[in-house]
Amino acid sequence: MTDQPIRIPVLRAGKPYESLEQNEVKDLRTGAVLAVVDQANAGIVRRDLKKQDEHFAALRAIPIAERLRICKRAGELFLRGRLPVGPGCEQGPDEYVQTLSRTSGLSHAMVRANMAKVHTVLDGMDVILRGLTRAMDLSVLDGGFGAQHGVPLGFFPTTRSLGIVLPSNSPGVNSIWIPSLALGVPVVLKPGREEPWTPLRIVQALIAAGMPAQAFSFYPTNHEGSAAILELCGRSLLFGDVAVTQAYARDPRVQIHGPGRSKVVIGEDAIDAWPDYLDLLVDSIAKNGGRSCVNASAILVPRHAEALADALAQRLAAIEPLPPEDPRATLSAFANPRFAESIDAGIEGALKQPGAVEVTAKHRKGARHVVVEGAHYLRPTLVRCQSLQHPLANTEYLFPYASVVELPSSRWLEEMGPSLVVTAITRDKSLQRSIIESPLVERLNLGPAPTTRVDWDQPHEGNLFEFLYARRAIHAEAGW
Repeated sequence: MTDQPIRIPVLRAGKPYESLEQNEVKDLRTGAVLAVVDQANAGIVRRDLKKQDEHFAALRAIPIAERLRICKRAGELFLRGRLPVGPGCEQGPDEYVQTLSRTSGLSHAMVRANMAKVHTVLDGMDVILRGLTRAMDLSVLDGGFGAQHGVPLGFFPTTRSLGIVLPSNSPGVNSIWIPSLALGVPVVLKPGREEPWTPLRIVQALIAAGMPAQAFSFYPTNHEGSAAILELCGRSLLFGDVAVTQAYARDPRVQIHGPGRSKVVIGEDAIDAWPDYLDLLVDSIAKNGGRSCVNASAILVPRHAEALADALAQRLAAIEPLPPEDPRATLSAFANPRFAESIDAGIEGALKQPGAVEVTAKHRKGARHVVVEGAHYLRPTLVRCQSLQHPLANTEYLFPYASVVELPSSRWLEEMGPSLVVTAITRDKSLQRSIIESPLVERLNLGPAPTTRVDWDQPHEGNLFEFLYARRAIHAEAGW
């Protein structure tokens, strides 16, 4: 593998475009430049998006049954193929893993686990669309209307393209937008600054498998360019923290993917068996390096909070930084050291407020923030909070972090706020029903399943089909 920088061009409806303005993507440990990424300014984005109808027509010319076959072929190419990255440059899967690890901080094993997620979505697209459409006959989308079980069905697309403003924290988030192509809607991608590799590899796999190149625009760009995508695409997905997403929180055209604040709650009937759930809690907090919105950031229990927190802290404190190629490595380095420093300082400052004690501190060896071979890590942190009102009780960070709060189950829903995923370990039917009926819970796991469990035919954050299509009443006379 050479360290000669790769030039990654803009893709304008599938056509490479080299810009005078570029950003460098560097090895987070050595500072070596691994890629020079061409930048698209907002003017280019605006000009190109005037041709959305053309790109839409090119994709829609392929029947949905063939688009599903293309996705399956693309899954194999993504997982095992050599695919273009820049002019005269290709990457095989091993090179992709090594490069992404060097720029993102994820270990090789974690990158491969995320690759498997992407492959699962591409390979099982027919099953995923069956879940998204509630088992609708997908051929309805080719003609716009049909019938199922004798009931007339009519749908129309709400947009000519789907804009996606991506983060750099985890390659697995790209799985969320991939069904758009199978559903016949082109994508306009703004990659994360340190993570152009995964969306580009997915795009090239789909093009190589037979998807029309016009269906893909790839715009590394600045905030102004991102704003142009969100303004001009009829539907968009926006990933980011509250500071990034709050401006679009009330825009129905933009689906927000922000902090998840996912939780595990253990009921009165199950809490005495809390040691049985330690593996589940560690998985919920630490899987994928704690970088996902589905990672648990709070554990709510009616009693035994101190004992549970101490046992869980011992397990989490045993997770140490390891070389990225070590198959046991489960902790991610930070691509931007300032993020690690800022998070560490923020936690330390909040711990000075009454009502919170870090339990992992007495079990780990050394400080939370540590530099290993030039890479910045935050060791897992568990905080025992006296109430959910403490600033450390209901927050999330991009590393394995969670709070433990003792709270009667009767007060869970009124105090815990919105949650992307809740794992509810209780057989109390009344409590189950109250959580099922709560509008504050996006995805619910009943019983001992980690919050990180994903069923791809049941989206954990929004239904892409319902976002991209609207139902209409339609009547066709016989023969028409």
